[in-house]
Amino acid sequence: MFRSHLLRLAVGVVSLTAVAACGAPAPPGAAAAAAITPPPQLAAFHDQQITWQPCDGFATSAADRTLYANDRFDCARVQVPLDYADPDGPRGQVALLRAEARGEKIGSLLVNPGGPGGSGASLVASLGPVWDNVPVGERFDVIGFDPRGVGASTPRVDCFTDAETDRNALPSTYLFDVADADRARDIARRCTDATGGVEALTSVGSDNVVQDMDVVRAALGEEKLTYLGYSYGSELGAMYAQTFPQNLRAMVVDGAVDPDISEAQLRLSQFEAWQKAFDDLAATCATEPDCPLGTDPARATEVFQNLTRPLLDHPAPTTDGRTLTYADMVPAVYSSLFSPAQRPQLLQGLRDLAAGRGDTLLALRDAALGRGPDGHYGGSTHLDANLATRCMDNPRRTPAEQAELRDRARRAAPFLDPGRPGGPTHYECEAWPEPPSRTLPWSTDTAGLPPTLTLSLTDDPGTPYQGGVHLARALGGSLLTVEAARHGIALYGGNACVDRAVTDYLVDLVTPPPGARCDS
Repeated sequence: MFRSHLLRLAVGVVSLTAVAACGAPAPPGAAAAAAITPPPQLAAFHDQQITWQPCDGFATSAADRTLYANDRFDCARVQVPLDYADPDGPRGQVALLRAEARGEKIGSLLVNPGGPGGSGASLVASLGPVWDNVPVGERFDVIGFDPRGVGASTPRVDCFTDAETDRNALPSTYLFDVADADRARDIARRCTDATGGVEALTSVGSDNVVQDMDVVRAALGEEKLTYLGYSYGSELGAMYAQTFPQNLRAMVVDGAVDPDISEAQLRLSQFEAWQKAFDDLAATCATEPDCPLGTDPARATEVFQNLTRPLLDHPAPTTDGRTLTYADMVPAVYSSLFSPAQRPQLLQGLRDLAAGRGDTLLALRDAALGRGPDGHYGGSTHLDANLATRCMDNPRRTPAEQAELRDRARRAAPFLDPGRPGGPTHYECEAWPEPPSRTLPWSTDTAGLPPTLTLSLTDDPGTPYQGGVHLARALGGSLLTVEAARHGIALYGGNACVDRAVTDYLVDLVTPPPGARCDS
């Protein structure tokens, strides 16, 4: 799941009602146990001194070069073992971007925006106005990190050129577009060769990222980690909590991934959530003039199919000479369903498509996939890293299992059914050079943790609500239910109730009471 929409929605503010009061502080001593001492062979990594410097040279896109030029931020890199089983071997680097605390500092807040493949440095920089105006930015150094494989960190995963990504050569999780075993082998070969070999490519699994997070914690001089993770970042947070329970001070996860289901089940739940979001959009749109989905919500899926299926054979032209294909349309649409703020642009894109133009939908696709105006992919979302991390995290699916998932997904979200018989399809990770490195389930009932806070949104189209319920239970922590139809909300979403709960917890370790809710 890529989360570039978090960056695009970062500074939007809406009027919302706060309804949840905060509960009691964490029990005394809940986070007081001594931090875990690292193995002697890792001591040099934990003891390294961070040298902060201007962020020139850390940006990987034109947009980030502009963001990083703000003297509010500084940057650094932290050395990590490429392989934690061989700490004397080759090394990688984790790139950090810091927004220093504006007032009396109580610690560092490590932030991950999701993905996998999301750049924490880019997220923290894009949220500069937030850190300037919320108590969290006053009391914490806010640290965005690029996980290994992403952005300015090394190894950096590289599989396809920008021109190839324009042509949708990169396989899509949601299009089931790997037709045969030869194509799967070609994907693995390209990623291996361009990333620097098997060892580099296969080092980017989440288990290593979690180890890197603890090195970063120590290098920052923090006895315990304070963490904010969105979407896939909830997986990293839960895995960190399970691996280093004594090293955790506080953890907020927002848009939580369900630890009780497989990756295939998560994908299917996303299709189901997208259909619901589409149906809600159609119902609202039907009451407005010039609705491109028609005036009868019951027929909106049919109208949408009639509008978009012709793209399979006849891509729509755009003013810059590119075309909008069906494969381009799909991420443009599902990413726009992640927040109500994006939906007017989606509807305009459908109006334009009805008129024979693909510009608006192609712009939405580019924003979702991290393509800048210069044609370069990068910045907030790193698609190749998304692929490589998923391939090291999740079990392989057979062609039969992949075909079954595709068929079930099309039934779950008929508005995205292309209307053609499904032929053979292969899992994009089928030929990866090493087996997955992550232990599953990635989060189980965890004893000995300090109180944690999980935010789960009732109509989240990216990570459905029940996943947050399950993760909060697995962590033994607090759940804050948020009445909202979007993906991710903490601190940047303009919800005073959510922001107060998150702030009280991160700063004072005060958790919301059982059953706490925030309205939209």
